[in-house]
Parts: sequence; structure tokens; C-alpha cells
Amino acid sequence: MIYINDKAHPLEGTQSLTDLFVSLQLKVDKGIAVALNNNVIPRAEWNNKTVKANDRLILIKATQGG
Repeated sequence: MIYINDKAHPLEGTQSLTDLFVSLQLKVDKGIAVALNNNVIPRAEWNNKTVKANDRLILIKATQGG
């Protein structure tokens, strides 16, 4: 199990962030910030950063306005 924005999602073994997003059909366009266990992960590192059971991801979408 992995937690994305405090919601549990199934996880088998370990996967890269990119593979996880594809397998869960999560749309992570421009403007999305990802934190893995409270550490921001730059988009350039998503292919190399692996996630494992009980990891916690926070996905934040940047918005405009006031």
C-alpha cells in the first residue's frame, strides 16, 4: 500500500514515480509538485526515484489567482 494525499492505493513491489503514476492512471501535467515522504522530488528525477510500501506522496497542483 502507498498513500497519495492520505488516500491508500495498492502497490506491488517497488516502482519508479513515473511507473506508479501510469499504473494508477494519474494525470501529472505541468504544474504538479510531488513530495515523497516530505521531500520534494524534481520532475527530472521521477524516472529514477522508487517508491515502496508505506511511502507517502503528496501531489500539489499550482494554481493562479488570489
